[in-house]
Amino acid sequence: MESRLIVEVLEQYLDRQAPSAKLRIGLYMALRLAILDRALPEETRLPPTRRLAEELHMGRNTVVRAYEQLLVEGYLVGRVGDGTYVSNVVAAASKPARPKRLIGTRREGLSKRGGVVANNAASSAIQRGAFMPGVPDVDLFPFSIWRRLVGKYLDPGQSPLLHYTHLGYGPLKVALANYLRVTRMMLVDPRQIVVINGSHQGLDLCARMLADHGDRAWIEEPGYWGARNVLRAAGLDVLPVPLDEKGLAPQPEDWLHPPRLIFTSPSSQYPTGTVLSLDRRLELLERADQEGSWIIEDDYDNELRYDKRPVASLFGLSRKQRVIYLGTLSKVMYPGIRLAYLVLPEDLVDAFVIGNSELYRGGRMPEQAALAEFIDEGYFTAHIKRMHGVYQERRDALRYEMESRLGNAVSVSGGHAGLQLLYRFRQPVDDTLIAAQALAEGIVCRPLTMYYANHEMSRPGLNLGFAAVPVKNIGPAVATLARIIERHL
Repeated sequence: MESRLIVEVLEQYLDRQAPSAKLRIGLYMALRLAILDRALPEETRLPPTRRLAEELHMGRNTVVRAYEQLLVEGYLVGRVGDGTYVSNVVAAASKPARPKRLIGTRREGLSKRGGVVANNAASSAIQRGAFMPGVPDVDLFPFSIWRRLVGKYLDPGQSPLLHYTHLGYGPLKVALANYLRVTRMMLVDPRQIVVINGSHQGLDLCARMLADHGDRAWIEEPGYWGARNVLRAAGLDVLPVPLDEKGLAPQPEDWLHPPRLIFTSPSSQYPTGTVLSLDRRLELLERADQEGSWIIEDDYDNELRYDKRPVASLFGLSRKQRVIYLGTLSKVMYPGIRLAYLVLPEDLVDAFVIGNSELYRGGRMPEQAALAEFIDEGYFTAHIKRMHGVYQERRDALRYEMESRLGNAVSVSGGHAGLQLLYRFRQPVDDTLIAAQALAEGIVCRPLTMYYANHEMSRPGLNLGFAAVPVKNIGPAVATLARIIERHL
């Protein structure tokens, strides 16, 4: 099929997309629908990204990201040195007499809030492999112990744990309070802890209980796109605040319109790994108290810290109780557990317990009971200690391989905690294209530019996860990635 005909087909399908849809979403939907309708049959060779971008009058990154998503989902296949082709994924399926409406293709199909969520989604269908950031090695988790503990509390004799609850499992709150006292120097009453189903739920609960539609929320720039999208979906005015070498760096003019919420990861900023300096911490706490702002402290990587000296939490430093502490079990146990917790100022506890129950319902009580015993019996600490050594070895291997092969072409940040390293390029390159080409060869990485809310301020780089990659696989994977990067330098 000639390139000219492919462009004409895509122009027809692009005309069907919602006018409010972003170009990347619109092109992705047009390509996918054209493939499903057989307008682009299998084995059709698509034009190179640069040529298609010129033909459709789009930015090249828009085309690259659409191709990348379709490669991940299997609609396209990349052939090294030969281009990108339509796969045979729909060849065996019967063409529907009336194609189903696809999400986002009609203006009336979604609310404004739904459009914000759908058009700004950045999560990937691929959540494992070299070098997916933020993913632990689930193969090394002690599932035999965990299975025994969970099974114990799934017995019908434990019927109180199988019903709705809004208070959470008391012994788990006690275990978490003791754990935070030892590891984070936080003196909290177990009553201040609310157990939730994942960090996103906790952030959404904070937004709904503490802020009104249109209130301002600060996020870190670059920062976690998931937090940005949750706050936007809650109707908040999200303002990205840039970082410097000392962490979050609000300017005096930023405080002229104080935020209602400040989302920050001060002990290991994501994705840069920057630690918020003590003077910035104290200044942030003081200004938050003066302006009536609430700080949401995301401490997602605290358990996996490789420095000998711990970093104090903002919550522990706050005398005026303006901080909500957000902790998660997904990084140190396994992502699918979907258990996290909030530590609240005392005055917020009753309202948040009611809000959590009314908005989401409590649950996962057998898992909560099993986790309490898992912590009390020492299995949790033993697992952390074991993984600390494993991950540190993998971190060091990744640094050695990257720096041996790429030298001064990249600079690294982070690594004192967590599951990933951030590599910045010292010269302008298209990190989105590099990530797409790496994905086509089986290497998963996240371009740094995707973490910026303001793309005009973005800098190129790659966020590389090392935790779920055995040491023996790191060298060959880096060799492939370095070969791709070198083509762009």
